[in-house]
Amino acid sequence: MPITVLVVDDQELMRMGLKMVLGAHQDIEVIGEAENGAAAISRAKELRPDVVLMDVRMPVVDGVSATQRIVEAGDGCKVLVMTTFDLDEHALGALRAGASGFLLKDTPPEDLVSAIRSVAGGDAVVSPKVTKRLLDRLIADDPGDMRDPAVLEVLTAREREVLEQIAAGRSNAEIAEQLYLSEATVKTHVGRVLTKLGLRDRVQAVVLAYETGLVRPGG
Repeated sequence: MPITVLVVDDQELMRMGLKMVLGAHQDIEVIGEAENGAAAISRAKELRPDVVLMDVRMPVVDGVSATQRIVEAGDGCKVLVMTTFDLDEHALGALRAGASGFLLKDTPPEDLVSAIRSVAGGDAVVSPKVTKRLLDRLIADDPGDMRDPAVLEVLTAREREVLEQIAAGRSNAEIAEQLYLSEATVKTHVGRVLTKLGLRDRVQAVVLAYETGLVRPGG
């Protein structure tokens, strides 16, 4: 079965371009589009796509609110946020609202396709370094919404180390090299971190690491 996608953007030209790019791949099917967040919520409920490609700056209902509503609906739709600016405060709001990823609109087509496949498979596709830069900037400017670091007490010392590495933007292979572990062992640790903390993916792990002060902006 192809991966089903709902394209959400207030610019018709952008929606057309995305549909053309995605339509060239047999394993991806664009099953609908929406021009604002309100329409996105309605269409996601109606169509139940695997992935929603979500613009963040839109009229009527913005992409952050739409993301939260779609994720909370529990229909299994994954949201992949697209924005023009890599330091867009709306993008952080979308990640906190439950988006599985964050890409820039100038992302090469092949990377976008790869991202959709990864999100549909349950992984997070945000460029870790872009996410880290975004969080560094925004949490330094607005330290609100901090979380009690006691939530991390369920982790072992090794799992905390792995969480720190995730927050630093490192892949499983890089974490394995850094901590002198096998990649399979790192994957197991990452899974346990997500399970123990009740997180859906690595994006939420990065956000939580910042919100609890496990890692600091610029650190």
